Amino acid sequence: MTWYDAREIGEALFDQFDTINPLTVRFTDLHKHVLNLEGFTGTPTDSNEKLLEAIQMAWYEEWKDEYGGK
Repeated sequence: MTWYDAREIGEALFDQFDTINPLTVRFTDLHKHVLNLEGFTGTPTDSNEKLLEAIQMAWYEEWKDEYGGK
């Protein structure tokens, strides 16, 4: 996985942090969570706000499917 695999990363983050509403996670924390995912091969400097937002939205879609967007 790299920073461009937003859907896959979002699913992995949901698997790891399923009860956390992704919209409450700061980008600095999201960045750390992504870097710590098993199988993630991207470098810390290759991320940007647009990529982090795409990842956050993919994670949110997984969370919303499970919890109904509460």
